[in-house]
Amino acid sequence: MNDGDDWILNGSKGVVFNGGNSGLIIMPARTAGEQSDEDGITLFAVEADCDGLSIKSYATIDGLQAAEITLTDVRVNSDTVLGAVGEGFPTLDAVIDEATLAVCAEAVGIMQILKEKTVEYTKNRVQFGVPISSFQALQHRMVDMLTDCEQSYSLLLWATMANADETAEAKRAVSAIKYMIGTAGQKVGQEAVQLHGGMGVTWEMDVAHYFKRLTAICQMFGNADWHLDKLADVPAS
Repeated sequence: MNDGDDWILNGSKGVVFNGGNSGLIIMPARTAGEQSDEDGITLFAVEADCDGLSIKSYATIDGLQAAEITLTDVRVNSDTVLGAVGEGFPTLDAVIDEATLAVCAEAVGIMQILKEKTVEYTKNRVQFGVPISSFQALQHRMVDMLTDCEQSYSLLLWATMANADETAEAKRAVSAIKYMIGTAGQKVGQEAVQLHGGMGVTWEMDVAHYFKRLTAICQMFGNADWHLDKLADVPAS
């Protein structure tokens, strides 16, 4: 809400990663228009210790820190506005795409590690007098893991280049890799845990921690279903 030369901010945002460690928070707020309009969103740089702003930190399932940030009649002046009033959505949207690609790159790395650790484990795990890697059914599952890793890596390269070049396919590419992470990535994580057996979910095994992180990434910046809907809405060029 505008009050002379000042702005009064109200609202809350959950799952703000590292929000509890931030001294300055970039806060998008609607200053005009309807709820789903792209126009009318303004970006504010708000000090974390200002009056009316509260931060509640907590640990996430993948071991990171997040926070619930609540603003109650937070008064800021016009100097805190980043860019032009009501024109913050393009910047916010671009940052979200960059962040989505960043976590997708992390996910592809996790998938590769889980695949490699699973292959190595099956070579050393002996059952019925032979390594379980000799079982054809398990070989098929690990080949599927390899295929998912390679496809995800290829999509990541395409999405990264398309986004950097700001091509017409950039939006589709970002949604494509995020959908791949949410489906194939989740499958790779589940297979890694299952092929490690019961020990695959214990805290002593790094496989379990990688799986938790991969599961969390699948939900960040839109899950697979959300990005599948975006792919359907964005026409191919």
